[in-house]
Amino acid sequence: MSEFLIERNLIFSRQLMKRVSETCPDITRIYSIGKSYLGLKMYVMEISDNPGQHEVGEPEFRYVAGMHGNEALGRELVLNLMEYLCQEYKQGNLRVRRLVTETRIHLMPSMNPDGYETAYKLGSEMSGWAMGRWTYEGFDLNHNFADLNTQLWDAEDAELVPHKFPNHYIPIPESYTFPNATVAPETRAVINWMQRYPFVLGANLHGGELVVTYPFDMTRTYWKAQELTPTADDPIFRWLATVYATSNLVMVDDERRLCHYEDFMQEGNIINGANWHTVPGSMNDFSYLHTNCFEVTIELSCDKFPHESELPQEWENNKESLLLYMEQIHRGIKGIVRDKDTERGIADAIISVEGINH
Repeated sequence: MSEFLIERNLIFSRQLMKRVSETCPDITRIYSIGKSYLGLKMYVMEISDNPGQHEVGEPEFRYVAGMHGNEALGRELVLNLMEYLCQEYKQGNLRVRRLVTETRIHLMPSMNPDGYETAYKLGSEMSGWAMGRWTYEGFDLNHNFADLNTQLWDAEDAELVPHKFPNHYIPIPESYTFPNATVAPETRAVINWMQRYPFVLGANLHGGELVVTYPFDMTRTYWKAQELTPTADDPIFRWLATVYATSNLVMVDDERRLCHYEDFMQEGNIINGANWHTVPGSMNDFSYLHTNCFEVTIELSCDKFPHESELPQEWENNKESLLLYMEQIHRGIKGIVRDKDTERGIADAIISVEGINH
């Protein structure tokens, strides 16, 4: 790209998304998954060779940024990624063309638009570590999803799994019903989005540290603030986190790769989320347990709200990581479970792998 386009507030971001869609109408679609508390639409850009359609055998991917409104770098990278994919597709970049034709990509630049507007008005120097982090109603969205971990672990302790209690596609409990005053409208919108699209892989873009965290985010011992709590798919999650961290120009730089915590040194800038600090009700854990979509959290930089002048370098730091992580969706075995006599697909088939309790 000849220039990094800086698109700060939400009006400009919508204009950029519109420009990208007009430039690449055959591979893009803009849609909204709902509204924030203040009525701001939560926009998503879909990039695919057949936008608006789910194609059998083509996996669906998502990047979500701006869960914390004052962590602005993620939304800037997502906006730039839209432009990059559009331009490179038109120019015949084979890598990008393969990604676009073989993957249905969904990019959400701002999950918490109300919080972002608060941080944006204060600016880079004044947004700080808290102002704009929460929604207008005061919710931390990364603690606002249904806690399915406790249900699963209680059922495991009672030896109810998997015959009486599933360890995949765990239903949302009745105590977490809609509408519910303790559930933010932004959270409800994302849950509905997750249920509507069969996402396979995703990442949640944050800021304030340089590390990739992987589930579980919540400690199994409820009273512990930190505890190694891996999923049944721990090797895969560690691989996904490592792919991003080892291709990121800053995370692999020994002199610059840490902001505050030495814990990450032992794992090379990846860490089990619960072993860093427990997060009950995280989007990553909910995504894994309720929808089977694997998702990690990427802490992109020490500065939550960088200056415009820093953004071109931040794009270079993360461009390869963003692409390489998306490409991981094509690893492994995939196919269709069919009836051997009729050749028809079998609905709600359950696939298990020996040695993996999921």
